[in-house]
Amino acid sequence: MGDDSNSRPAYRRVLLKLSGEALAGDQGFGINPGVIQDIARGVAAAYEAGVEMGIVIGGGNIVRGVAAASSGMDRASADYMGMLGTCINALAMQDALEKVNVYTRVQSAIEMAEIAEPYIRRKAIRHLEKKRVVIFAAGTGNPYFTTDTAAALRAMEIDAEVIMKATKVDGVYDKDPKKHADAVKFDELTYLEVLSKRLAVMDSTAISLCMDNSLPIITFNMKDSGNILRAVKGEKIGTLVR
Repeated sequence: MGDDSNSRPAYRRVLLKLSGEALAGDQGFGINPGVIQDIARGVAAAYEAGVEMGIVIGGGNIVRGVAAASSGMDRASADYMGMLGTCINALAMQDALEKVNVYTRVQSAIEMAEIAEPYIRRKAIRHLEKKRVVIFAAGTGNPYFTTDTAAALRAMEIDAEVIMKATKVDGVYDKDPKKHADAVKFDELTYLEVLSKRLAVMDSTAISLCMDNSLPIITFNMKDSGNILRAVKGEKIGTLVR
């Protein structure tokens, strides 16, 4: 018999964090159909490999709470608007996934019975066990918390083994690689290094949650949708924080 170890995933259950801005592609706002279809194909490949997956998507392609608040809007109102933006993205991702034959459920931290289930931890875990991808919408349901924090929280609640954060760059650098040609990429970091160096992995609340619960984070480039499968197989891509 041949060795099929390369085909087996390294993780049983993962939480995939997608930025809302990434869904916009080069247009900078809204949802780019080509981009979301490409991400769906990447998720489908991991799904077919047998990985149980939850997904948290940001809402920055529609509205950013912090940006709106900085221009004079009430922060809580701006954050609720951002949460509703994540619900739009979640429904778009659900549609794209089901078109490539991936069974899904959307669970929202803000109740909207006509379009999504309410977030219930035990029900989410049951969906995962039944091989459905669960898309968690509306962040934590609370203002002042980012979707990074929502991803860390949901990952721990569903007993995920890793957070996979898909971004526009291929890992974590000591400075912005788009602005600095001498930027250095880190292959591996500790949580404390991320916090002390103020590196752009996730916000400090999310990093602290992961640190307190020993939850590793892999951050990688999502422009190549094949990276999702590579990450769940345990291949060395991007930057590992642990």
